[in-house]
Amino acid sequence: MATDQATKAARTEGVRRRKLPPEANIFLVLIGIVAFFEVIGWLVVGQSFLFNTQRLTVMILQVAVIGIIAVGVTQVIITGGVDLSSGSVVGMTAMIAASFAQTSDYARAVYPTLTDLPVIFPVVVGLTVGLCAGLINGSLIAYTAIPPFIATLGMMVAARGIAKWYTRGQPVSMLSEDYAAIGANMTIGGISIPVPVIIFLVVALIFHIALRYTRYGKFTYAIGANVQAARVSGINVGRHLIKVYAIAGLLSGLAGVVLSARAITGQASMGVSYELDAIAAAVIGGTSLAGGVGRITGTVIGTIILGVMTSGFTFLRIDAYYQEIVKGVIIVAAVIVDQYRQRRRKKA
Repeated sequence: MATDQATKAARTEGVRRRKLPPEANIFLVLIGIVAFFEVIGWLVVGQSFLFNTQRLTVMILQVAVIGIIAVGVTQVIITGGVDLSSGSVVGMTAMIAASFAQTSDYARAVYPTLTDLPVIFPVVVGLTVGLCAGLINGSLIAYTAIPPFIATLGMMVAARGIAKWYTRGQPVSMLSEDYAAIGANMTIGGISIPVPVIIFLVVALIFHIALRYTRYGKFTYAIGANVQAARVSGINVGRHLIKVYAIAGLLSGLAGVVLSARAITGQASMGVSYELDAIAAAVIGGTSLAGGVGRITGTVIGTIILGVMTSGFTFLRIDAYYQEIVKGVIIVAAVIVDQYRQRRRKKA
C-alpha cells in the first residue's frame, strides 16, 4: 500500500512538473538577475536599478532591436541551422533604407531625385533587402547543400561589405520625420511607449502563434528533430528551409529599419555583433542548438536577460571588457545546459 501511494505521489509530482512551461525556470533566472542588480545597486551605488525611467527606456529599446532579430534566428536554430549574417544584414538594410528616407533639405542626399518619399517606400525597400538576403541564404543551403554556417558566414562578410561600399563609408543623414517616428515613442492611453517595443512584441506574438499552431511551425520543428524523417513524411525540406531563412532575413531587415529610424541615421557599422546577441538570446531562452526545440516566449525572456545584464553592468560602472567576458561565459554555460538537457532527454 505504501509503495502504491509513493508511486502515485511521484506520478502526480511528475504531471505537475510537466504542466510548468519550459520557460518557467528561465523566467525565475530573470527575476533573480533583476533582484541581484537591485540589491547591489542600493549597496554599492545607492540608487535603484529597476525604478529608473531613463535606464529602463534605453534597456527596452536595446532589447527590442535584438529581439526582432532573435525571433528570426530562433526559427533558424530550431531547424538545426544557424544564421551568422543577421547583424551585417541589419547594417546593410539600415544604409539602403535610410537612403530612401532622406529629405530634400540635404544637399548631399544619396538619391537627390528620390527625396521626401512616403515613409512606406523606405520601409518596403529595407524589408525587401533583408528578404533577398534571407532568400539567398536559404537557397544556398537548400540547393547546394553547403552548411548553414558557411552560407551565412559568406553573407555576413558580403552584406557588411555592401553596407560600406554603398556610400563609401559615409553615414546617411537628414532622414524624414515620418521615418524617424518608427524609432520614437507613441502615446497609448496616456502612456508613452517606444514604437520599436510595440513592433518587437507584435513580431514575437505573430511567430509564437505561427510556430505553435500552424503547419509552418510543425514543419520547422520536424526538420530540426529529424531531417530524414521529415523528408520521408512528405515535407519539402529545401523549400521550407528557404522560407525559414527568408523570414530571418526579413526580420533582420525590419531591425535595420527600426535601428536607423531610432538613430535618425544609417551607418555601415550598425548591427556589429548583433547576430551573436541574437543567438545568445535564443540559446539562453531554451532553444537547442541541436535543433527541434525552442519557443519564441523563451527567446523573449532570453533577450530581456541580455538587456538587463548589459544595463546592470553599465549601472554598476563595470567596464565593457568585462561585460563581453561575462556574456561569453553565459553563452557557453547556456550551451552546456542545453547539452545536459539533450542527454537527459535521450536517456528518458
